[in-house]
Amino acid sequence: MYVWPCAVVLAQYLWFHRRSLPGKAILEIGAGVSLPGILAAKCGAEVILSDSSELPHCLEVCRQSCQMNNLPQLQVVGLTWGHVSWDLLALPPQDIILASDVFFEPEDFEDILTTIYFLMHKNPKVQLWSTYQVRRQVWKTLTFCM
Repeated sequence: MYVWPCAVVLAQYLWFHRRSLPGKAILEIGAGVSLPGILAAKCGAEVILSDSSELPHCLEVCRQSCQMNNLPQLQVVGLTWGHVSWDLLALPPQDIILASDVFFEPEDFEDILTTIYFLMHKNPKVQLWSTYQVRRQVWKTLTFCM
């Protein structure tokens, strides 16, 4: 597992907005090592970390990140993009969805957007805070919020 540049950019964005985070319900999708989610939790947000239910190693990495950062209370949930699971249905309403560098495999875009659409339809006031890196000859890191 690796901290990708997009995770650092999203963490910086969260830090810039840290005063608005206490008490916010935040879900990080595709969390991996969970840098943005861990930072949000350290800033007072109520965070749920998620990664693929099909990759138990990724979920274990999320749990290890929580332990190493003295945040054992954070919930880690396995979600598979594009699939409606009991874990997805059981998620409480969120204020913010964090998505750091989840748009890297074009064949996954539809499943990711389906999952995000489901979460936004469930709670129309939720915001999506995402960073992604354009993977071409010249790599760029971008941030956008919805």
